[in-house]
Amino acid sequence: MYDHLEIRCPRLGGEVTFAYCQKEGGDLPCPRIIACWQPYFPVETYLRGRLTQPEWDRCFNRPQKDKMATLIELIEKAKRRKQVPDRG
Repeated sequence: MYDHLEIRCPRLGGEVTFAYCQKEGGDLPCPRIIACWQPYFPVETYLRGRLTQPEWDRCFNRPQKDKMATLIELIEKAKRRKQVPDRG
C-alpha cells in the first residue's frame, strides 16, 4: 500500500522508497523510519501492525549511545583497521 512512496533519505542523501526503509536494517526497518515518514501517513500505526513486539523492541527500543561513546567506538575501529597489515 505504501511501498511505492518515495522521499529523500537524510542518511543516504537520495530518493528511497518506503519499501527500502522497511528492510534497511536487514530484517528490521531503519530506526529513523518513523521520524522520516510520519508527516506522510501514520507510519507508527502501520509498523505496529506488521512487527512483532520483539522486533519493535530491537528496532526502536534500543538504548541510544551518547556521542562520546560513539566517537570512542569509531576511533577504536579505525585503530584496529590501521593495525591490520596490508596483504595486497
